[in-house]
Amino acid sequence: MTFNEGARMDSGRVSVGGGGGGGLGGKFAMGGGAGGLIVLVLALLLGGDPGSLLGGLSGTTDSAGQNSGAGLAGCETGADANRDVNCRVVFTAGSLDSVWEQELAKQTGTAYVPPEVVLFSGSVNTGCGNATSDVGPFYCPADSTAYFDTSFFQLLVDRFGSSGGPLAQEYVVAHEFGHHIQNQLGDIGRAQADPRGADSAAVRTELQADCYAGVWAHYADTLPGPDGGPPFLNTLTDTDIDDALSAASSVGDDRIQQSAGARVNPEGWTHGSSEQRQKWFATGYRTGQVQACDTYSARDLNNPPALR
Repeated sequence: MTFNEGARMDSGRVSVGGGGGGGLGGKFAMGGGAGGLIVLVLALLLGGDPGSLLGGLSGTTDSAGQNSGAGLAGCETGADANRDVNCRVVFTAGSLDSVWEQELAKQTGTAYVPPEVVLFSGSVNTGCGNATSDVGPFYCPADSTAYFDTSFFQLLVDRFGSSGGPLAQEYVVAHEFGHHIQNQLGDIGRAQADPRGADSAAVRTELQADCYAGVWAHYADTLPGPDGGPPFLNTLTDTDIDDALSAASSVGDDRIQQSAGARVNPEGWTHGSSEQRQKWFATGYRTGQVQACDTYSARDLNNPPALR
């Protein structure tokens, strides 16, 4: 159990959407999960256009799967988060808000504006178009919202060998919030200009989101919660961090390509290798510094400067 059982928050922080069908269209979305990578790998293997599957810079938005806007009932304490995966997303969002509200302005001069968070099942309508659960968790810059179908967490375990520990799941949420931080700092659009390849801006963008997830973990068990209450998370153990590193490793491009029966082809990478994802998460976790996450200036993505 990683959440302080006495921690409390408003379960209305996260809304519930979904239902209906449809594909993706509209403005681009940033996906940090294995689901989106699966779609990309299959498209590349079969000669398809991954941009048409994961959203492009133009298109239309269907009306199916409108968000209800309703909050998630029954998620009020840390004990709820320790027993229920949906509540875990709610409390992880609360913890991320707490950390970034205190650290983003302090470190960058930019005031933190919390993203919206939506839980869905099947499909959901977004500012980036209609999305299905097949793409995994993702962040949509057009509506500043992170979207999660929590069935993805079991996919990480069953298909990609990730740990099923709580911090493995919380890492996924923190990664998508990392894309929101990039959106606030004006960096998220870089990925679209250079969308593929081992040294591409797309890979650098995803590795930076991993690093920002590590920054959250650095502070999550020490910074006070809302109104000066206890931190959302209990003291993180080595096992907890191993869980997060396991999740980061499981969604590396090389691991995904191998699981699809393909050879490892760095030219098709969009998220970075398993080792790179672990190293950049570790960079954020060890330093707690946004500046240490400057993947765009890094000369060698395999060797983050802060880890040398």
